[in-house]
Order: sequence, then structure tokens, then C-alpha cells
Amino acid sequence: MEPLWKLAYLLEPAAVTLIVTAVAVTFAAALRALTYGKEMERNRDMSEASITLDKSQALMIPVMSSFSLLLMFYLFSSVSQLLTAFSAVASASSLFFCLSPYVNHVKLQLGLVDPFISRCCSKSFTQTQGLLLVGCCSLVVAWLISGHWILNNLLGIAICVAFVSHVRLPNIKICAVLLACLFMYDIFWVFYSERFFGENVMVSVATQQATNPVHTVANTLSLPGVQMITKKLELPVKIVFPRNLLGGDLPGGSSTEFVMLGLGDMAIPAMLLALVLYFDHRKSRDLISPFDVTSSKGHKYIWYAVAGYAIGLICALSAGILTQSAQPALLYLVPSTLGPILMIAWMKSELTELWEGPSLGLADKSHSIEV
Repeated sequence: MEPLWKLAYLLEPAAVTLIVTAVAVTFAAALRALTYGKEMERNRDMSEASITLDKSQALMIPVMSSFSLLLMFYLFSSVSQLLTAFSAVASASSLFFCLSPYVNHVKLQLGLVDPFISRCCSKSFTQTQGLLLVGCCSLVVAWLISGHWILNNLLGIAICVAFVSHVRLPNIKICAVLLACLFMYDIFWVFYSERFFGENVMVSVATQQATNPVHTVANTLSLPGVQMITKKLELPVKIVFPRNLLGGDLPGGSSTEFVMLGLGDMAIPAMLLALVLYFDHRKSRDLISPFDVTSSKGHKYIWYAVAGYAIGLICALSAGILTQSAQPALLYLVPSTLGPILMIAWMKSELTELWEGPSLGLADKSHSIEV
């Protein structure tokens, strides 16, 4: 156990930036999920309907995640280029999804004409969308060439937001099942996997770098400038910040050290935030602004969840500093987010409604996919 004064490392720019970024991303993902759901309800677009998890799917997620973790642990070097290619496609589509509302808003504000240029998969494709897609692909190409941590974080955040918007939880009951299973999953693979596999599987997979297929192809073809393309890539499955974020020397560390947080440690709590945000929205349909915390019509549960997430994340980072070992973040995030929500709902006599979820109307049923 390290001395308590080392908790001052939490005040380093990298740690503060990580905490602020993670909290902002989880809230933004929940808010985007709410607005996306309302967009689909207005447009009645079945082709982009989100997936609503049921109990069996919630139970299978940790099982499938464990198989995927072992696959990457044993075969990462063999499948890393395939994973990189998949990550590139997922990143481009996620960026497009995240940026589209802002581009559309600017287009409407400026009154720009946006002619259709093609039709793909029964959907019209406009000139603005084409330019946005080119921009998103350009960012992904820049990541493939440079492997810079800022681009890695940007792509990871986009994937997190898109995932939370498309994969939904119907009620707190299913959410509690999912969080409880992932709670045990995280603890096992971080604390106990070394006893069974001779190495910490979670840490090993999280810190591995993938072979860059762009460098492989360029090197094979002897293309000019191949030395400018990074050989290894951090996949956008985590956000990272260098400890010397602002430059200068670090006490007790090297300039290559990073603080990091897995996407799952943002996406899973963000699914809970999205659920309570939707519940708050249903309780106040005429909500003016989600930031109107003083109004009786404002969001309520969402702020308990956001505060709980921030506290849990700080606890996880503190435990990592004091023990000098990897920590399963969900060990701290699940109790700090789900616990306050259940307690406040019980105190307000709304636990049953939140536990079972709202009854689906015909419009809601038509936008739900059972998989």
C-alpha cells in the first residue's frame, strides 16, 4: 500500500483530464441516445431502430465478452490487422453518426441547399453527408498513419456514443442484471485471471498494440514515405492521456507513461445514464433544457447518476494509485451509479416504475428490435 500523499497524483493534468473527459462522454452519450430515440420516433425509421436488450442478452454479454477477451489474449497477433480494419470502419461510421446532427443544425441555420447525390440502401444521400463522410474517413486515415493518442481518443469516444445510442436497456431490472454480471466479469478478469492463465488477461489485452495493416501494405509495395506510417496502433477501445500532458518532468515516472480508461468503463455506465435520462424525460415531456436542475420539470435521476459516476471513477483511480496495480473500474462504478438511483427511486416511491420500465405503446413497439 502506497502512502496517502500519493493521491496527489489525481491532481495531475492527465488524471484530471481523464476524469473530466470520462464524465462528459458518459453524459453526452446518454443525451445523444435520448435525442436519437426521439429522432427515430419522429421519422419512424425502422432501418435505424435501436436494439433493446432483454434478460437473456444481458446475461450473455459477459459470457461473450469473456470469449472475446480470451480470443484476443491468445490470438491477438494473428487477428490484430483484422481488428484494426474493423475498428477503422466502426470509427468512421461512429464519427459520422455523432457529427451528423451538428452538421444538419449548421446547414439549417445557414439555410444551405443540400441536393441529393445518390441513394444507398433505400436511404437518400446528400452532398453534405458525402462531405461529412469524406471528413470522417480522413480522420480515420490520419489515425492509421500517425497513431496519435488524440485521434485514438476521438475515435474511441465516437464509438462509445454510437454504441450507447443503438444498444438500449428497457428498465432498471435488466440494467441491474447486466451491471451485476459485468461487475463480476471485471473483478474476475482483473484480479483472478492470472491464477488460471498465468498472466493478467485484462491488462495484457488492454495494453497490446495492433499491427498496422496500412504500414504492412505500404512496406510490401515499397511505397515512398512508409517510414512516416506507424507500425503499431493503439486500438480505439480506451481513452489515454500521457502523464506529461502539459510537458515537463514527472515525479516518479517516465515521459511515456499514460493514464487510461477502457471504453466499457464509460459505455456501460452511460447505458444506465441513458435509461434514467429517458425516465426523467418521460416524467417531464415538456422539458425545456436538461441543464435546468432548479426547475421542477428538470432532470433528476440523471444528476445522481453523473455524480455517482464521477465519485466511482475517482475511487477507482485512487485505488490504482494506492495499490500500484490495475483495478476493475466497474467494481467502483456499479455501486456508485446504480446504488444511488435505486435508493432515490425507493425514497420517491418510483422504484417499481423504474424497475419494470414504462409500458410500451404501439409507437414504441414499432421501433424496438428483439434480437
